[in-house]
Amino acid sequence: MKIIGISGGGKNGNNDAMCREALKAAKEMGAEVEFIRLLDLDLKPCNGCVACVGKIMQGKNPQCIIKDDFPWLDEKILEADGVIFAMPIFEKGAPAVFKIIQDRFAGPSHDRGMLTVCRMISQKTGNEGPDARLFRDDKFLSFMSIGGSDWATRVSADMRLFALVPMWKTIDDKVFMWSKGIVTEDEKVQECHQVGVNMVKALKDPANAKFMGDPGVCPHCNSRNFYLENEAAKAVCEVCGIVGEIKVVDGKIKFEFPEEQLKHAHDTLSGKLIHVDDIKKNEGALAEAKKSAKYADRMAGYKTFLQASLPAGR
Repeated sequence: MKIIGISGGGKNGNNDAMCREALKAAKEMGAEVEFIRLLDLDLKPCNGCVACVGKIMQGKNPQCIIKDDFPWLDEKILEADGVIFAMPIFEKGAPAVFKIIQDRFAGPSHDRGMLTVCRMISQKTGNEGPDARLFRDDKFLSFMSIGGSDWATRVSADMRLFALVPMWKTIDDKVFMWSKGIVTEDEKVQECHQVGVNMVKALKDPANAKFMGDPGVCPHCNSRNFYLENEAAKAVCEVCGIVGEIKVVDGKIKFEFPEEQLKHAHDTLSGKLIHVDDIKKNEGALAEAKKSAKYADRMAGYKTFLQASLPAGR
């Protein structure tokens, strides 16, 4: 049983400490543990080159082509049975270093729907196909987010999207507001300790593992974040993408949706395959547009109109 803890905070700060607290609990219960600091690594942002998509369409393993420490981190995550994240809260959400790995990890190269298509193509082409570890159903993630005020309303959605892409189960999703002094707050330290305990319990009995965090408002994914469409009656869960209605029932806010919406949910294989088909249609439309004189003329005009500014000497 291997559990890794990944901290996105400053060296030996709150996030490092609470990540180690959870790992300490896991080790006491017999797990092998490892600690990683994201700020120690060379991690570059995704540049939208879609090289991974090209490999998927050929049935090849869609590894990222950017040269940095991400392949090392990716391997650490894939070889672990459980991953515990401890992240600071910046501007209500996840910090930039987490968003970098989210864009690199939680994109086409690790998406269960895209990889299902890739595997089907690989069976026809004889290419190696995607990494089988991305299809594990006994893989678990937990998230701890630590902030210094009550500006923390978006971070949970940021975290949960990381688990949604490969369809790995989230066990804990802790958001600590007003917690600059968390190391000395015994109750909160114990909560972080319990994150490690809950992870080990899930790994020992994966068939019965369940979400142990805040029940939230969305009954499907536990999210509290919603996008309200112009039609006031409609709301979209920002995590699972289910469309429904926000209602007040017995004095409490509830999110209700038709059962048919479940097959469209972004954390189900059916929903992901619908998304894959949508992407295929849009990419095909773009490919056709690029063949037109209208596209070429407009792009040439934009390029000649204005060049990007650079620092002196660049």
